[in-house]
Amino acid sequence: MAGAAPSFDKERLSDWIVLLYLGPRPLTHEVSSRFGARSAMSKRTDRELVDAARAGDREAFGTLMRRHQRRIYRLALHLLRDAAEAEDATQETFVRAYGALDRFDGRSEAFTWIYRIAVNLSLNVIRARRPNRKSFSTEDPRLEGVLVETRAGSASPLGDSENRELGRVLCEGMDALSDTLRTTLILVGVDGLSHAQAGDVLGCPEGTVAWRVHEARKKLKVFLVQRGFAPKGEEGAA
Repeated sequence: MAGAAPSFDKERLSDWIVLLYLGPRPLTHEVSSRFGARSAMSKRTDRELVDAARAGDREAFGTLMRRHQRRIYRLALHLLRDAAEAEDATQETFVRAYGALDRFDGRSEAFTWIYRIAVNLSLNVIRARRPNRKSFSTEDPRLEGVLVETRAGSASPLGDSENRELGRVLCEGMDALSDTLRTTLILVGVDGLSHAQAGDVLGCPEGTVAWRVHEARKKLKVFLVQRGFAPKGEEGAA
């Protein structure tokens, strides 16, 4: 179905990518031993998986991919605001990471390296879009995630219709930010990265990340207040 989010509850990517990462389908008598190896593989750190993948272990890279593909998809979805493009960016992120294993120097964590690839790919897609492209779909694919997070984190949840309207306005406010501020806020505020981790992904100091997050939240708060969604107890905050 066009626009539907990919089913990451199952191990998936297109068939040729799975073959690239994991090799040919195992014979029946190999399945049991492969399952045991995968279980042990899942306990290894990202750095250990990258080192193993660089040494030619495709299963190690498959484990790394499965560990991070949900978060990479969510990141791409918030950046691109389009489910199909986010799925493509997620796949391309891991294709590029696999091809660049030999260039991973270990100075940053493996997941921040993968995030950096995803961010750069997503920003390239945004820059390549037609300037007059304003809408993506009649139903913003980010809304469901925003609503789930709102309902889960709210002590007194709003009705579904009001939640949906708040989510829609929140997404509009995010879209009104510059790419730099929006990307930084997504990494820290949506994906939960620390300022240091976001700085590694974006290639800037922690202080720059802190300033960007502050500015983005200030602008977003003004946007929400102008549309009648003033946070309780913060109506007078700047």
